[in-house]
Amino acid sequence: MNGTTIIGDGGWGTALGILLSRGGHGVTMWSHDANYVRLMQNERINPKFLPGIPLPADWTFETDPAAAVREAEVIVLAVPSKFFRPTLERFAGLIPPSAAIVSVAKGLDQNSRQRMTLVAEQALRHTPVAALSGPSLASEVAHGTPTAVTIACADHNIAVKLQRHFNGPTFRVYTSDDVIGVEIGGALKNVIAIAAGISDGLGYGDNTKAALVTRGLAEIIRIGIALGARIETFAGLSGVGDLMVTCNSRLSRNHGVGERLGRGETMSDILAAMEQVAEGVWTCRAARALAHDVGIELPITDQVYAVCHEGKDPRRAVIELMARDPKPEKH
Repeated sequence: MNGTTIIGDGGWGTALGILLSRGGHGVTMWSHDANYVRLMQNERINPKFLPGIPLPADWTFETDPAAAVREAEVIVLAVPSKFFRPTLERFAGLIPPSAAIVSVAKGLDQNSRQRMTLVAEQALRHTPVAALSGPSLASEVAHGTPTAVTIACADHNIAVKLQRHFNGPTFRVYTSDDVIGVEIGGALKNVIAIAAGISDGLGYGDNTKAALVTRGLAEIIRIGIALGARIETFAGLSGVGDLMVTCNSRLSRNHGVGERLGRGETMSDILAAMEQVAEGVWTCRAARALAHDVGIELPITDQVYAVCHEGKDPRRAVIELMARDPKPEKH
């Protein structure tokens, strides 16, 4: 067996494929869209999801699930959470037993509220599945900007195998066994990034954003601990690191969605104009339901949900957050 298979044709999977190609790994990209595959093959570019960055000449493209994974040593699950389960079910029973699988999706399943690695293990009938997360904007990774991330897996040997596979001159990889913490940090930071974008869109200042990000981190920690994560994970790359970049970068899709909401655009108009997925739009719904399941409060997440899915005025959401009863500062 040799090489890496990327399941999904989005920008993040493409960036990781480019990174791995530079490291000498063979890459196969699977897509469900045969027409788009032909376009990428002919033009050697991913124009919708990672424009302006050439694809390596030796890449292989597949639309057949069995052919895509047959000789894979490492399989990267780069499908948005909204489409994650039905896509992976097409690969059930096809994964080589010795393949190492890593999810790079940052979201929650909309129906079960499960983390992506759990969904993958169920859909693929393969365990364990690792998670890769951290401050890693796709275009910067593809351009070779120095980046550091965390790979978490219940099996330390698999985490180390994946660490060696991805680690390189511009991409430093750390390992962890706190899969829950790494995945919750990666998923929930997208929700807080929408809140930060709304703040910028409304014209508020740095004080406001700092408050949102700090109390947003408290929400992420609160739900993570309730699910069994370790608090120190949220001080790392997959926690505060990813939160910082997603809440502040103009390259962040989730921040961009929030900024447009803050400027008065409707959610339907924003989504209609987007090629790529802003995971926080859907994660806020699943996180809100998950918080109810475990009996905790996520006030910022609740307000992001109301703005995104109930048409709430963003200014009203800020007013209600500020008017909450005074409390001690704690997670």
